Amino acid sequence: QKDVFFLGKQSNVYEKLAAADLFLLPSQLESFGLAALEAMACEVPVIGTNTGGMPEVVEHGVDGYLVEPGDVQSAARYAIEILSRPDRGREMGKTARSNAKKKFCASDVIPVYESYYKRILSES
Repeated sequence: QKDVFFLGKQSNVYEKLAAADLFLLPSQLESFGLAALEAMACEVPVIGTNTGGMPEVVEHGVDGYLVEPGDVQSAARYAIEILSRPDRGREMGKTARSNAKKKFCASDVIPVYESYYKRILSES
């Protein structure tokens, strides 16, 4: 308990995320995983649940890990792996940032959605 801190509402989230060794998002349900994506943008590997949009955000074994909802043992095992091998955690974090930029950069994603909506509207 002495190693866990609850910081409450923060205004400088990215500064705090960048100081983290890993980001754990053990949701039972998750629509997309924006918090995980923010952590990835700060070069922090993510351990999240294999639910909702998380598999779209986290690539298992590459930039983080996915576990089934409620699988505390696997989440703990992956957390220990990342924390006990700092070089692996840093490598995953760098890959996480690269993948986040590649898959979710607004300048790349917006034209894809615009094209999709234009196509749908022209078919109506």
